[in-house]
Amino acid sequence: MSQASKCPVMHGGNTSNDEPVTKWWPNALNLDILHQKGARTDPMDADFSYRDAVKQLDFEAVKADLHALMTDSQEWWPADWGHYGGLMIRLAWHSAGSYRIQDGRGGGGAGNIRFAPLNSWPDNASLDKARRLLWPVKKKYGNALSWADLIVLSGTIAYESMGLKTFGFGFGREDIWGPETDVYWGSENEFLAPSENRYADLDKPATLENPLAAVHMGLIYVNPQGVNGQPDPARTATHVRETFARMAMDDEETAALTCGGHTVGKAHGMGEEDDMGPEPEAAGVESQGFGWANDKHQGKANQAFTSGLEGAWTKNPTQFDMGYFELLFGYEWELKKSPAGAWQWEPVDIKEEDKPIDPTDPNIRRNPIMTDADMAMKVDPAYRKICERFMADEDYFRDTFARAWFKLTHRDMGPKANYIGPDVPAEDLIWQDPVPAGNTNYDVDAIKAKIAASGLTSAELVATAWDSARTFRGSDKRGGANGARIRLEPQRSWEGNEPERLDKVLAELEAIAAETGASVADVIVLGGNVGVEQAIEAAGFSRSVPFNPGRGDASAEQTDAASFDVLEPLADGFRNYQKQDYAVSAEEMMLDRAQLLGLTAREMTVLVGGLRVLGVNHAGSKHGVFTDNVGALTTDFFANLTDMAFSWHVVDNGVYEIRDRNSGDVKYTATSADLVFGSNSILRSYAEVYAQDDNKEKFVRDFVNAWAKVMDADRFDLQA
Repeated sequence: MSQASKCPVMHGGNTSNDEPVTKWWPNALNLDILHQKGARTDPMDADFSYRDAVKQLDFEAVKADLHALMTDSQEWWPADWGHYGGLMIRLAWHSAGSYRIQDGRGGGGAGNIRFAPLNSWPDNASLDKARRLLWPVKKKYGNALSWADLIVLSGTIAYESMGLKTFGFGFGREDIWGPETDVYWGSENEFLAPSENRYADLDKPATLENPLAAVHMGLIYVNPQGVNGQPDPARTATHVRETFARMAMDDEETAALTCGGHTVGKAHGMGEEDDMGPEPEAAGVESQGFGWANDKHQGKANQAFTSGLEGAWTKNPTQFDMGYFELLFGYEWELKKSPAGAWQWEPVDIKEEDKPIDPTDPNIRRNPIMTDADMAMKVDPAYRKICERFMADEDYFRDTFARAWFKLTHRDMGPKANYIGPDVPAEDLIWQDPVPAGNTNYDVDAIKAKIAASGLTSAELVATAWDSARTFRGSDKRGGANGARIRLEPQRSWEGNEPERLDKVLAELEAIAAETGASVADVIVLGGNVGVEQAIEAAGFSRSVPFNPGRGDASAEQTDAASFDVLEPLADGFRNYQKQDYAVSAEEMMLDRAQLLGLTAREMTVLVGGLRVLGVNHAGSKHGVFTDNVGALTTDFFANLTDMAFSWHVVDNGVYEIRDRNSGDVKYTATSADLVFGSNSILRSYAEVYAQDDNKEKFVRDFVNAWAKVMDADRFDLQA
């Protein structure tokens, strides 16, 4: 017997909790994404509130400390030209830049760059050093300053330190305490695998696999050397446009960010990539979380290696000025290889005085460089036209960049109600999905009585309220019932919202809202509550559904309609809806929606079971409606699912039959999103709880609590 086999402790300490299941049964439904942010990972006290803590922060002192840090070069990792601005900007940018609009995941709003895989992506090489440089500031201010806020703030202060008037800053990002298992970064098994792995057609950037935004596994945006490392600025421009669009940026914002981002700092490519040690997650314990060890660095700024490209973009890399444009458009450029062998563009016959000085030796000047994406700004007609506007008006460029930087670093924070601190801009921006404050001075009971007398069924009311609220995604805090955008395009016409039924319900509820002074948003939620209470009464119980008034009604002018397209539910297992067949199963898509709604597996279970018996399936489908008493909030879904008097059979096209074992008669039909609550061992354990004879009232209580949670998911004003 080997020594390893004799070892009395369990191995595999760095593997996920579900490996014993998924290793042996790879098709098993993994519920970990619904539990990743549980108390087991959070080291803070149960009553700790970061929103309360950060409000006590000495904001000006923090900013002063960061300003001082920028020019306090450390021997163990010296700053380029004695200024850490470029490094901190890259840290903040790469933290925020993982955001993608399709599912709202990624971004800098949770400090996820501290954890795998992002902390060890090739594109994030040496950003471990930036976080260690920030540690004294984090240590000093402790619980009142999250890593997520500090990382993004460091980049904003860096720009201020280099001469940019920034647009503002909002605190309020709460740290997570482990890797985000809900984020799909791609199917590749190696970093920087060929782009073809994630495109249906590499010459058609729009065919990039959703929800991905980056062109390679391990990159934030595009390959700086060109598509698949082959320089071609015109082709690169098409990929830049697509990948930035997937991060919610238009052409002007994209050009501003590219040009403004490369107005300061430099790329690092001295030496060979083979000289670099392993990334942080692969390094030994003696590295203490540091990765990419470089024995040839020798404490000199000009010996660093990150991307493999080498050089600054401007002659004044620590000043935010117009130097980027002066060089890009003032010279012709030719392809060269960096010392590390990477493709980069260098100027032809550049004047000596236009060259940046070496970051370590002020007596040496080096050639500036451009990446393929930089050259795209010059070659692509649309980007060039934007750059020409910038060059003609420096103030316009500075303002456009400052706003784009603010959007980049705040896009995943949701509405402005989540922003904290003295530098929050007063201006409402359309990408923040603004919603006016709603009225709270009305008679709730009177409105509920009018809704009950409207002639609308409980199923119609519940379905409408659910459809309004289910768009919420905790990933970037967009969507939800506040604003009542379900009455506006594009939501009003979404197939999943059953436009004909929606128009009927809205006609009644909008009239009640106008008559009573309540917002339509509040009346929609109240309508759902009325429907639930009617179902509770039909089940033989009495319970009020909690309600918090104050939602507002957004206008079409306050709604960026195009950006709401990504919130359309392509599937909703809670209402047994699927727009079309997909590569992933209905139950996996249901898990995804449950996670975006912030639900636990138990809450998902109780909501599905309740919504089935309420008869609110899309288009009146009978799949999963395991009851003869539709409209009553009973435990019938679970009781019949677990009843061994029935047997379960595959029909076709994802449909199953539940048959009486004795007669063989078909009693019910179902989808996999129904039967998974009996087949998955964890979900079955919850289903059995609610199937018990003594838990009928508990089921009602739990359903009401989960329902209210979804209805209030976007009520950030209640958390302030």
